Amino acid sequence: MSRPSVAFLNRSYPPGRDSSGRVLRDLARAFARDGWEVTVITTGPQARQERDGSVRVVRLRGPARTRSVAGYTWLWIRMLTYGLTMPRTDLIVTMTDPPLLVVAGRILARLKKTKHMHWCQDLYPDLLPAMGIRLPPPIMKFLKVASRRAMKAADKVVVVGRCMARHLTHSGMDPRRVAVIPNWPDVELTEKAFAASQAAAAANGSGANGARSYEDMFRDTEPKFRILYSGNLGRAHPVQTVLDAAALLAGPHPEIEFVFVGDGPQFDRLAQERTRRCLENVRFLPWQPPSRLRELMESGDVHLISMNEGAAGLFVPCKLYAALAVGRPCILIGPENTETARIIDDFKAGAVVPQGCPERLAETIRTYRLDGDAWFSAHNGAARAGRIFVPDESIKAWVSRARDVANIPVRIRRRRIA
Repeated sequence: MSRPSVAFLNRSYPPGRDSSGRVLRDLARAFARDGWEVTVITTGPQARQERDGSVRVVRLRGPARTRSVAGYTWLWIRMLTYGLTMPRTDLIVTMTDPPLLVVAGRILARLKKTKHMHWCQDLYPDLLPAMGIRLPPPIMKFLKVASRRAMKAADKVVVVGRCMARHLTHSGMDPRRVAVIPNWPDVELTEKAFAASQAAAAANGSGANGARSYEDMFRDTEPKFRILYSGNLGRAHPVQTVLDAAALLAGPHPEIEFVFVGDGPQFDRLAQERTRRCLENVRFLPWQPPSRLRELMESGDVHLISMNEGAAGLFVPCKLYAALAVGRPCILIGPENTETARIIDDFKAGAVVPQGCPERLAETIRTYRLDGDAWFSAHNGAARAGRIFVPDESIKAWVSRARDVANIPVRIRRRRIA
């Protein structure tokens, strides 16, 4: 019997830095271990084909960051066009970058008579207003109708949070077509992977290549209580409340520092505001490679997650799972009716502060700084959650759903995925 085949479509795939590309890499490799022929259609600085182990990666030429509607539209057309020319697969899995890729997936599924699953990382076009992108009402209505029709026609829609599932079912989706499978932290954050990387570094002599040590990169000459924001800082991640809280804490608590690591459209504005307001307690670090990821995440005493209040039910920040993986308390600055807020509350792993409440954010941070019992209680809650939201569980659930949708025979089902 021939091996089952699957094609994933997403703009980002490592070495790209986007979180959607990283979880896609983990899932694609798991499908390959499960006996599937795996193809990933993505982008890169040059058009080419390559191998990621057993995964075939087709890169269409495209920029690392696309910030215009025209750029996203052109990329959407290119991915659809390539999909039409590729051999038929048993399953097509679309993600949400570029937006409305679900529509392209539906076209491919109909023309090639194959199964279609949509992995909904972000709910477009609903998320556009929360990102500050205002389209004319007729265009917005057309895009929403097209997106919902494609989702309703998909064999299965996988969302990454219960809030997203509620949002879809309230808008008319059949609940039986929707599955909730949470995202997961980078595999480099798991203790097993970290121990293996440390052993490999020691065997190779990590200091021989002149790389900066963990102490050099992440530690200060004086002890600091670090409030860490690591990852993309895009249009749906407001920073004004964080800046105002940093200003409130700068004088009375010079030992509290705010560290931002990564990139994104908001980082330039953040740097300008830091200079304008002379916030010496705000620091920046560049994006860090996977080999330093766990050390970076452990360097934060408290992790920040920011969401626009209008983004409830439209996406779930991946940085939550990264913080839980290293047992760090989390503060969500955003809406309460979200998956992120519910996990933090269920596990008592931190706090939720609305946008526009810098005094409350500053007081919450001050509490974790001065009250050891409060910090350790949130730490223990985060550690408990971190033992539940692990890569293996979500990946196994994903592969199982895909087998069911594609009607994979029992003989293939017995293959080991990890």
